Amino acid sequence: MKEKLSCYIIEDEYLAQEILEEYIRKVPFLELKGAYASPLEAAAPLKADQPDLLFLDINMPDLDGLSFIPMLNPKPMIILTTAYDQYALKAYELEVRDYLLKPFTFERFYKAVLRLYQEQSWPQLRENKEARAEARNEPEYVFLKVGHRIQKVATRDILFVEGMKDYLRIHTSTEKIMTLLSFAKLEELLPAQDFARVHRSFLVAIDKIDHIEKNRIRIADQIIPISDTYAEAFYNMLRGLQ
Repeated sequence: MKEKLSCYIIEDEYLAQEILEEYIRKVPFLELKGAYASPLEAAAPLKADQPDLLFLDINMPDLDGLSFIPMLNPKPMIILTTAYDQYALKAYELEVRDYLLKPFTFERFYKAVLRLYQEQSWPQLRENKEARAEARNEPEYVFLKVGHRIQKVATRDILFVEGMKDYLRIHTSTEKIMTLLSFAKLEELLPAQDFARVHRSFLVAIDKIDHIEKNRIRIADQIIPISDTYAEAFYNMLRGLQ
């Protein structure tokens, strides 16, 4: 898992730059590499350092932030920090990763950077999953009773599991499987480090998570809630994977 995201600030307002620097210092997975008052000052260092993330203001003298973005090569992930909301559509077209409207709270800032950090980390988790399973000698598939047959299901294909009263609906990459089984029994069969219970009605495959925001998990086209009962254990598990 990526340990830190290196980042730059381009912000011409001194107070706004100070606030960003303070927020970044509070986040253990962010590393500030430079702060500049204009894109022209930052262009050469950005080209040399190639940071992961750029916090970019829009309205600045000489060159505005939106005009600067197409000049970036390579282009880092970009979070716009601005007092104006009318640029949101243009920001979307430029593939900006988030849009923070001033004045924004630390909570809003943290949610934005946490999502990007997690997005950078999941691919590595996916690559390491098979190696972890092999090291622990864990099964690569489970056998489940489905109607009048017993079906073999590869654990790597499972996206998430949904509780349906007396049944479980197992969502895989290709199908949905209904089985008369309890969550407790299924958790005994699945690799413990690769799956997590996040709600009374949901269990998820860690490496299939696209992102997490506001205690909601996105997997494929499904939004899955994280309940208060399971939240602490789930987030502790994620920290343990870092």
